[in-house]
Formats: sequence, C-alpha cells, structure tokens
Amino acid sequence: MNAVTTGIVAGAAGTTMLDAVTYLDMAIRGRPASTVPEKTVESVATALGVAIPGRSDTLAARRSAFGALGGIAVGTGLGVAASLVRRAGAHLTPAAGTIGIGLAAMAATDIPIALRGISDPRQWTAQDWLSDLVPHLVYGATVTTVLRQQDEATGHRRGRAAERSSTARSAVIGVASGLRSSTGIAAALLSGAPGSAHRARVVGATALVGGELVADKNPNVPSRLSQPALTGRLIAGGGGAAALAHRDRADTASALIIGTVGALAGSYGGAWWRQWAGRRMPDWQAAIAEDAVALTMAAAALRRPARSSSVSASR
Repeated sequence: MNAVTTGIVAGAAGTTMLDAVTYLDMAIRGRPASTVPEKTVESVATALGVAIPGRSDTLAARRSAFGALGGIAVGTGLGVAASLVRRAGAHLTPAAGTIGIGLAAMAATDIPIALRGISDPRQWTAQDWLSDLVPHLVYGATVTTVLRQQDEATGHRRGRAAERSSTARSAVIGVASGLRSSTGIAAALLSGAPGSAHRARVVGATALVGGELVADKNPNVPSRLSQPALTGRLIAGGGGAAALAHRDRADTASALIIGTVGALAGSYGGAWWRQWAGRRMPDWQAAIAEDAVALTMAAAALRRPARSSSVSASR
C-alpha cells in the first residue's frame, strides 16, 4: 500500500507538471488546446457502445471533462506502476527514469490514438513531436524525483557517483553502437568474467568489429536508418550497456534504457556526419574518422570503474 500511495503522489505530481508545461506552450505559441483527448474519449465510448449524454455545448463540455479526467487517470496509474516496478528492484537513475517513464507515458497516449485512427504520428511535424515529447519527459522527471525522494526518506540510498558513472558508460557504448553496431555486441562479449572462454570471446568480438569496419566501406551497404539496421543497432546499444552494468553491479534496467537511446542518437548522428562530411571529403575518409570515434568510445566504455577494479582485485 505504501508503494501504491507513493505512486499516486508521484503520478499526480507528474501529471500536474505535464499539464503546466503544455499550457505554458499554449501560452507562448498561442496555439489552441489539443482535441485529441476529447476524440479519444468519444472513440472509446463508441467502441463500448456508450453514448455521452447531452447536446451541443453540453456534450462538448462533457467530452472535454472526460478527456481531462482520462489524462489524470493515465498519469496517476503510470505513477503507481512506476512505484511498483521500483519496489520490485528496478531503481532507475534520474536520466533513465526521465526517459523511460516519460516515453512510457507518451506511448500510453500515442499508441491508442494511432490504433484508433484519431491521429497518425507518422505525419506529425518536428514541432508536433516536440510538443508531445517535452511535457512527457517533464512527467518522467517529476515521477522519478518523487520516487527517489521516497527512497531516501526510507533509507534506500544509492551511490550517486556510481549512478553517474554507469549512466555515462551506458550512453557512451550506446552512441558507439549507433556508429558501429558491433561495438555493442563486443561490449556484451567482453563484459563477462575472465575464464577459459575469455580468449574465444575476444576473438569473436575482434572478428565482429573488424568485419563491420570493412563492410562499412562498401557503398552498397544499406542505410543504418533502415528499419532492420536501426533495430539491430538499438538492440546492440541497449544490450551492450546492460551487460556492462551487470558487470559493474549497476542497475541494468537503467543501462538498457540509456544505451538504447544513445544508440538512436548515434545512428542519426552518424548518418548526419556521413552526409555532411561526404560533401567535403571522400566517403572513405569520413568513414575512417567515424571508425576512430566509435572505437575510442567503445574502449572508454569497456574500462572498468575504479571501484569495480578494486573489488575484483580483492577477491
């Protein structure tokens, strides 16, 4: 019950901040309120065979009210879910909580409206996406902050330095995977404890990375932004980050989120670099520069933190 109560408080606080940012955006840009919540309520009511009573202004007012109440219910419910997940052991770092919970809230609203045909996110402009993304990230940050404060109040504290180190490491290997997907796979292979299979893992990781470095210079290789290639890079980034977090006894859920987002950023950043540099130098030179950045980042991410090294040496 304590986790549920905390989740209700966190969800309510997050929903309030989401609404505040949304209304601030409306005030600054002078844009009208979104009609999506009202259309969603109407669509759900129609699917359930329920008629919202009233006509004209009365019906419009009730649709608006039910839309707002639905948003509050979703926001509060996600706060409870996040609290229960945290109680189960997934203590997300501030960055991972902001992104993970924020994107979950965003998906909870965007997926239903897409499935119901209320709006098509594929046709949204960049401004539309920002107007949707920013308030939900604020929601995620608020919920995470409330849950972490509750942890501290009950004595469940985490090392802030270790959290920051793991977050940085996850982001670095994620971006490296967006540049060269094999680096994330290599990180997963090399993060295992030394043993009889260590040499085989080193050989396998070297072969994977070397093979991609060669294949990348082939002009016939599909774009990294194609769906299969991008999916592979996201999996490699998230998986590599989670493996490193497991090695360092950090939170793997946080690492998975940060690594996946980092891979997305690295994929689009790498594609932009190749397009920009391709107009100024031969493509193979731009590719080699990207190779150097990816390998340097991967090597930095693979280095064990000082604490982990000392623990390993004492065993």
